[in-house]
Amino acid sequence: MLFRRHIFVVSLVLMLASGSGWAADIPQLRKAGAAQQLVVDGAPFVMLAGELHNSSSSSLAYLKPVWPRLQALNLNTVIASLSWELVEPEDGRFDFTLVDGLLKAAREHELQLVFIWFATWKNGDGAYAPGWVKTNVTRFSRCHHRPGENTTQLSAFAEANVQADAQAFAAVMKHLREVDGKKHTVVMMQVENEPGVMPVSRDHSPRAEAAFAGQVPAELMSYLAAHKDALIPDLKAVWARTNCRESGTWSEVFGNDALADEVFQAWHIARYIGRVAAAGKAEYPLPMYANAWLVQSPGQTPGKYPSGGPVARMMDVWRAAAPALDLLAPDIYLEDFKGICAEYTQNGNPLFIPEARADERAGARAFYALGQHHALGFSPFGIDALSATNALREYYAVLNNVLPLIARHQGRDTLRGFLQAKGETRAEFDIGDFRADIEYRGDGSDKPGAGLIIALAPDTFVIAGANASLRFAARRDLPGHTAWLSLEEGTFRDGTWLPDRRLNGDEASYRVNLGPTPRLLRGRVYRFPVRESAAGTQ
Repeated sequence: MLFRRHIFVVSLVLMLASGSGWAADIPQLRKAGAAQQLVVDGAPFVMLAGELHNSSSSSLAYLKPVWPRLQALNLNTVIASLSWELVEPEDGRFDFTLVDGLLKAAREHELQLVFIWFATWKNGDGAYAPGWVKTNVTRFSRCHHRPGENTTQLSAFAEANVQADAQAFAAVMKHLREVDGKKHTVVMMQVENEPGVMPVSRDHSPRAEAAFAGQVPAELMSYLAAHKDALIPDLKAVWARTNCRESGTWSEVFGNDALADEVFQAWHIARYIGRVAAAGKAEYPLPMYANAWLVQSPGQTPGKYPSGGPVARMMDVWRAAAPALDLLAPDIYLEDFKGICAEYTQNGNPLFIPEARADERAGARAFYALGQHHALGFSPFGIDALSATNALREYYAVLNNVLPLIARHQGRDTLRGFLQAKGETRAEFDIGDFRADIEYRGDGSDKPGAGLIIALAPDTFVIAGANASLRFAARRDLPGHTAWLSLEEGTFRDGTWLPDRRLNGDEASYRVNLGPTPRLLRGRVYRFPVRESAAGTQ
């Protein structure tokens, strides 16, 4: 199930598209088969991204020598933070010097931008809120870990907090509409960063305590009841502990433990962030998402990670509470990359990975996310710390060459990806009229086998990958022997395949080796009978 959008956003597109500083073809999400695509200037756009360190974008001078390195890494998108304290240093006075400087530099280096709004939440805390917010505890109420005790975290239950945050974010989006509404350098917005409450499972401030003792909002209960059969299993299991009770207090409906606290906190944080996003979209409706600090291990309790954030089991709560958000995104630093990708594609949520480890496996994981889950994009964190010769460069170079093909096949079963997890030695799947049979090299610990396959026709494939070998075997429903009819190295230019070496003999024997660095191939496979019949072929 896809996120609902506010009706006013659609109305704005119709009313303001002509003559108000931005065009109707602003970046947006569109359905493409079974997937969603980011569309920029009327064409699908897949983000080969990298996220800067948190404070890097606070200085244009610091970034000046970094931009060429980002280009050399073959990025097409940079994710950069905008902190509330620098955008609104005094109450009601806005300074967009950094915004304009980042836009100028990105354009000069032919890169798109995704901005992160660091405001009420950054990794579960409020470190990037302005000083005039931090120092006025009376006006801007704090989250309490214990009743009566203030913390550095702003409370999701204070109206002044959400109003100030939303007003500042709306000012940012208004400015972007005015200076970028026709150029479309900025393609998405992240609203806050890894929100939630730590180290406890919920806020215990007076307003929060009153809300927890009150009735579960009818909007949430109606959503859960309407989607009962399609709810994410982990959330449904929490609700099922009270036999899926359809009204009552939070404890009566969800229980009286940390999991119930998490549902409560998720609803209120999502409502808060949804209001911030909606205020921004009223000015300039770019696609917007929230990201999650993930549950780190099975059985880890809320509060050990930010409780109330958009972790996988809370995605339905966030959908109900924040319809202005277009998707929820995981920050993946854990080993189970494939499992997390699967969690975040439940119920039609489009996959985007705004943060991931910038290690030797980053490029391989990009291949998998784009190939297997038709992701909007992939982004290692701390991209400004990587050298221009990092291994990611080679992976992104190959992906850049096939991005138009990837975009054309998103949402279809003609695009598949593969990635070696530790202990895995092979993978198999049907694509086109054949079965891809993949053997991995090594143990997958630091340089896993990975790649993607695109079926241009039932018997013709583009193959990109590394650290694996492959062949195309017969599908079980289409038996026979198989062999290469042709196999070539090459590249695409303006959508046309330009062959280099024609491979045969030793280079295209039973299995084709993709080698230790990413390789791009195009091949055609044929099938022939296993035996001849008495009358000829069979």
